[in-house]
Amino acid sequence: MTPQEMKELVGKPLGTSEWVLVDQEMINKFADATGDHQFIHIDEEKAKLTPFGGTIAHGFLTLSLFPMLMAKSDCPRPAGVKMGVNYGGNKVRFLAPVRSGKRVRGHFKLLELDEKRPGQWQQTLEFTVEIEGEEKPALMAEWISQFFV
Repeated sequence: MTPQEMKELVGKPLGTSEWVLVDQEMINKFADATGDHQFIHIDEEKAKLTPFGGTIAHGFLTLSLFPMLMAKSDCPRPAGVKMGVNYGGNKVRFLAPVRSGKRVRGHFKLLELDEKRPGQWQQTLEFTVEIEGEEKPALMAEWISQFFV
């Protein structure tokens, strides 16, 4: 699909990803990578004593799943992309914790798509992370990225 054809999808859901397991190993690796070793993420015994009842993923870990969930989604892709870059976010809201051992999946909706320069496109996506078996999503974000064709 060309970027011009994708522009016709503005305001519409693009697709949904596969389910991805957020396990303690993933959480621990993220803690090591970011230096965020707060006990609610890595100490299973202490975390049992909190209202969460166990360890939870970092909110930023959940947000960082965006590229993987997008890659594992059925979203249409613009043809001829040479590269893509993150540009930033308009808003991010962490709505519910992702408990260790839960599966999540992403839902994507195209909010905006504009050609900034010839061959340089900027898109804003609504990104919602669903937690399997729970009513409230883990997060909702408006994420901006650019791709070059």
